[in-house]
Amino acid sequence: MSAEAPTPQPEMPRRRSRVVKSNRSQIVLFSILTLILTAVTVWGGRTWLRNSETLVFAVGEANGPEARFAAKLAALLKSNTSRLRLKIMPHGDNAKALASFDRKEANLAILRTDAKVPSRARAVAILDHDVLLMLSPGDKKIKTVADLKKKKIAVMADSESSAALVRNILELSDSPDAAARVQLAPPGSTLEKLFASGNGAVVVVAHASQIMKDKSYEQFAKRGGFTLNAIDAAKALARKYPALSEETLSTGMLSAAPAIPDDDLTTIGLEWLLVAQSKLSTTTMSDLARLIYENKADLALSDGFASKIEPAVTDKDAFIAAHAGAAEYINDDTKSFMDRYSDMMYLGAAALSVIGSIFAGIYTKVTRVAPEKASELATAILDIGERMEYAKTLDGLDELQDELEAILRGAVIGLRDGTISSDGLETFKLGYEFVRDEIGMRREHLKRHTPQNPGAAQSPAPNPVAHDDNVVVVKTAQSA
Repeated sequence: MSAEAPTPQPEMPRRRSRVVKSNRSQIVLFSILTLILTAVTVWGGRTWLRNSETLVFAVGEANGPEARFAAKLAALLKSNTSRLRLKIMPHGDNAKALASFDRKEANLAILRTDAKVPSRARAVAILDHDVLLMLSPGDKKIKTVADLKKKKIAVMADSESSAALVRNILELSDSPDAAARVQLAPPGSTLEKLFASGNGAVVVVAHASQIMKDKSYEQFAKRGGFTLNAIDAAKALARKYPALSEETLSTGMLSAAPAIPDDDLTTIGLEWLLVAQSKLSTTTMSDLARLIYENKADLALSDGFASKIEPAVTDKDAFIAAHAGAAEYINDDTKSFMDRYSDMMYLGAAALSVIGSIFAGIYTKVTRVAPEKASELATAILDIGERMEYAKTLDGLDELQDELEAILRGAVIGLRDGTISSDGLETFKLGYEFVRDEIGMRREHLKRHTPQNPGAAQSPAPNPVAHDDNVVVVKTAQSA
């Protein structure tokens, strides 16, 4: 006869673990992102303020005075750790350099005022002056410009443009024999040779700084070779030709002994200007002007060019208007950092305030842990109720009772400090009272069915369920 093994009692289910909400990982992540964003912002602001700017400088011949000045200016910017940098672009001559400037291929150029001035050119500084010396042989004076028209004239200058300038001043441009009467002197010519060849006058057009260093005038003067004549109509010529300027030849400028001139003389001249594109920013040109004017000695060339840099004319009636940035520095109107960027800073602060509010809301929404609803604690209470029917001893019930009281204590503390909301509090109370009463009833049941004397031998109580099972088994066997 076979008998079935007794059915094992089911085990008590494990206690459900509560998921503890925490924003620690979000806080760490957002803190790191905040630090990164701050570093990027600081770096970007510093880069924006100190970002280098390259200016293209169009010059004539690679070894000409313009190119050599540009090279000195580039070295000056580099040695002063300026944010400005120069890229020198040489051309065949100064006319081609100005044409490149006019096509906006360059930001800076050097021009003489009798050149074709690009419409977008704005003056930054006067680098040098070309003065016009009207010389006659021996002690023969030339009293007026009209007297000069009757003579054969040799022009000592670097380019044909100076000879054309003399023809315009003498109003000989339309004369058929103008080219024959006013000729550019061959390279290497001297005053002695030019006078000996029959020229009634020699007009020298050269840098004032270069003339002062040229000792040939003094040597020739000691031999009584020439007379320096004043140009009586200098003011009228300067008014008639805006490119010209009235110049003064100081005493002893050409020769100290004998003194030539022996008194200040009036003549005409031209200016060499450093010009910039009008669209260049005021800040950029103000910085460039400051470096030029504060470091004049470092920019002078060995032959005297740019040895006496002067401020550009900032008057409204100037032949070439001064760049706003250069005028700002020349007139001592340079704006401070706050003056220059205050409007931008105010707008930025307003924008950052709005953006900051948006991100603060996002940050709070993502990282904030919402208070746990009181009704959600009912799940833990019902979990105790489910495990209560598996408690076979009073000790097991005591453990469940302790868990229940711990949940109640946590709920009271959470309601006090705000980590638990009162939403669903009635549900929590109902669940708590229900499970508490069930534990009490279970405790009474166990007390009634627990033997009073644990040491005495007790006959096992009949198991109705087991009896029924045996009956079923017997009936099944009999029917088989």
